[in-house]
Amino acid sequence: MPQVINSGREKGSVASTPTDREKSRARDLVLEDGKAPGTELLGRSSSISLARLDQALTIQQASEGFFWQFGGSSAELCGRTFSDLVHPSVQQPLMRQFSGLIEGRRDRFATDVIAVGRDDATFTVPLTALMVRGGLPDESSILVMMPGAEAESADSEVVSGRSKKLLSPIDARILEGIASGLSTIPLASRLHLSRQGIEYHVTCLLRKLRVPNRAALVSRAYSMGVLKVGVWPPKVVQDFIKD
Repeated sequence: MPQVINSGREKGSVASTPTDREKSRARDLVLEDGKAPGTELLGRSSSISLARLDQALTIQQASEGFFWQFGGSSAELCGRTFSDLVHPSVQQPLMRQFSGLIEGRRDRFATDVIAVGRDDATFTVPLTALMVRGGLPDESSILVMMPGAEAESADSEVVSGRSKKLLSPIDARILEGIASGLSTIPLASRLHLSRQGIEYHVTCLLRKLRVPNRAALVSRAYSMGVLKVGVWPPKVVQDFIKD
């Protein structure tokens, strides 16, 4: 793999360099075929690159398109800090935007960044980042989305499958709420449901899309085309909602 640019962080940056232990732990999660567990949960389409970050901005999972775009495998990129993959000239303002997510001052941001990809080539790409809040504070993740390097005609076999009517109207609204960063209690208040009712519907959504948690649910929904890319607040495509 070509050398990915080092971050050159300023003091006070929100992200910290992953330790050797953290990198080793990320590598230990890699399966024999070179994919991290759950990598497939973020989708295989190269028309959109997805990555899930923890609150230290360490890459936890990513789509195959993300690995291709940045010229590394899951073993090489998972466990690294996301700022390592952007040009030093944009790291400081980008870290300020991520700080706004982590500190709860915003739920999302969109900006153009200069990234460093395959063969150390720099490229400008629109980046959208949003906070996906779990039932507990330490379950929150940051989802990063960028256009992929290549567009495929068939993004997902689910999209072109036999049935696209995946969600009931209430499930669609819950998915939109999760994607906009709402946790269980605000969702319950907005939709006039009990907390238990929200958790029940979320569990059903996790099973339906075969994902383990809310961050993976949002990632899968974007990669399948269930959620419209570049739209805020998040919106489920009408074709996926049952009549």
